[in-house]
Amino acid sequence: MALVNFFDHDGNQFEANVEPGTSLMHAAVDNGLDGIVGECGGSCSCATCHCYIDETWLSKAEPASQIERDMLTCVNDPQDNSRLACQIKVSEALDGITVHLPESQF
Repeated sequence: MALVNFFDHDGNQFEANVEPGTSLMHAAVDNGLDGIVGECGGSCSCATCHCYIDETWLSKAEPASQIERDMLTCVNDPQDNSRLACQIKVSEALDGITVHLPESQF
């Protein structure tokens, strides 16, 4: 199991223990976390799982694909550390990752 630390827009923390190989989007949805919608189910086609990866963890995640980068142009308030949670798979290297959620997905 790997620990994922989610922080909502108001700063409230939610911890999820997830199996390696699980996407951050599924980790959030499967644990009932508000703030991640995941309308497309993880196929990188809706951008409703937009999140911000804490800067200290950004280099440990696989880089964003061109499709993900294109989808990130559609999100509210994109930042340099914006990612789609459906495209990041939890691994041992990401055990303890910190993920911040935007104010809104729409």
